[in-house]
Amino acid sequence: MSAFKEGDPTTLNRLYGRSQGKPLRARQQGLVDKLLPQISVPSEGPVTSEALFGHDRPLHFEIGFGGGEHLAARADMLPDHGFIGAEPFINGVAQALTHIEDQRLANVRLHMGDALEVLSRVPDGALTMLYLLHPDPWPKNKHAKRRMMNDGPVQMFADKLKPGGEFRFGTDHAIYLRHALMVMRRFTDAFEWIVEGPSSWQNRPGGWPETRYEHKARTVYDHEVWYFRFRRR
Repeated sequence: MSAFKEGDPTTLNRLYGRSQGKPLRARQQGLVDKLLPQISVPSEGPVTSEALFGHDRPLHFEIGFGGGEHLAARADMLPDHGFIGAEPFINGVAQALTHIEDQRLANVRLHMGDALEVLSRVPDGALTMLYLLHPDPWPKNKHAKRRMMNDGPVQMFADKLKPGGEFRFGTDHAIYLRHALMVMRRFTDAFEWIVEGPSSWQNRPGGWPETRYEHKARTVYDHEVWYFRFRRR
């Protein structure tokens, strides 16, 4: 994922971390070669529902979609909405392409690379929903500026969401959780926390499909997972 340079919410810094793991299987490579170019977000110009889908429709954006399970499930739930997913890891992109082909999803567009570069080209107030689920925690203090949940990105989230739009954030990492809530407390003028008690953040809300990272956190590492919903004021 990407980070902003200190003190400048409009300047993008470099991507951190690896971009590829194990070699792709033949089908995955074929999808990357043939399907990805057909559904990729254009490299230049405004990123609008009209530009991506040919007409106006509610627009969703997922930052770092991992294997694409959540993105595909949400797109399947809401076929009249448009979905943008950004992920720098090619293996995750290949898995998402598999979901898209298998589920015949025509309402998804992908970007392999920096989510914030694409998000910056979305017109202000254009997004209905924005998702940040299980982002890289960068747990060391010296790496805190690399976290997606920082003032610069969160200000962009606020700018791009329409009034009443929703930002969903999920994590199983306690250090990241504390950091994220500290950041969000600085944005109470922009976001209202949708909460009715501990069950609101301790249980996955309806319409929030499980990601593979969440499943692994629960079943392999026995981690608690926290879910947060914020409404754009």
